[in-house]
Amino acid sequence: MTFTLKVSGFDNGATIPEQFAFGAYDPNTKVRLCANRNPLLQWFNIPQGTQSFAILFYDTEVPSSPEQVNLEGTTVPYDLPRVDFYHWVLIDIPSSIRELAEGIASDGVTPKGKPVGNTPYGIRGKNDYTAWFAEDPEMQGVYAGYDGPCPPWNDERIHRYIFKVFALDVATLGLNGEFGGTDVLQAIEGHVLDTAEWSGTYHIYPDARPLLEKSELPQSQRSSNSRARA
Repeated sequence: MTFTLKVSGFDNGATIPEQFAFGAYDPNTKVRLCANRNPLLQWFNIPQGTQSFAILFYDTEVPSSPEQVNLEGTTVPYDLPRVDFYHWVLIDIPSSIRELAEGIASDGVTPKGKPVGNTPYGIRGKNDYTAWFAEDPEMQGVYAGYDGPCPPWNDERIHRYIFKVFALDVATLGLNGEFGGTDVLQAIEGHVLDTAEWSGTYHIYPDARPLLEKSELPQSQRSSNSRARA
């Protein structure tokens, strides 16, 4: 039987509801803060030999250059090359756990972020809002755990988000401190028994256009390293 992930609250590939987002469109201020709750995640048909799980939640459509992001009088071009942005980094989830309840990892926007480290359901790494808010005195800090979508309010492209759970053959990846998504990808090499994922889309800019399939994009737009807002 196939290792499967289910994310409750929206169909696979559908629009992510605002309750799971960090920000949403506002006609007066461009963007407003949202409930920022993590959705319920459940996984099934666990591979034999699984000793722990890891979860990554990331945006694949973040602008590779921040110059036009959230800039009045312009938009982020649809064809600008895109990179990944990690919204949730969680490792060393005990093999006995089969779900994470809605709101367990985030219930509201936390200015200056939530701390990295141990939880009853795994070890939280930092997400990429840490870098995004680094120059903002009111918001700067280490952002760990879940923080939902908030794509640029002037981005012409609808963003695609992926929840991905990894079944691993080790009980711990040996990571601690302020590790991020790319650190996890390096640490799990050679230890992945199987993966399962669920995707959704989200946008703030009212005129944002649907995504092309990755196979239809130019090679230059298939990057995977980020330092822009998602």
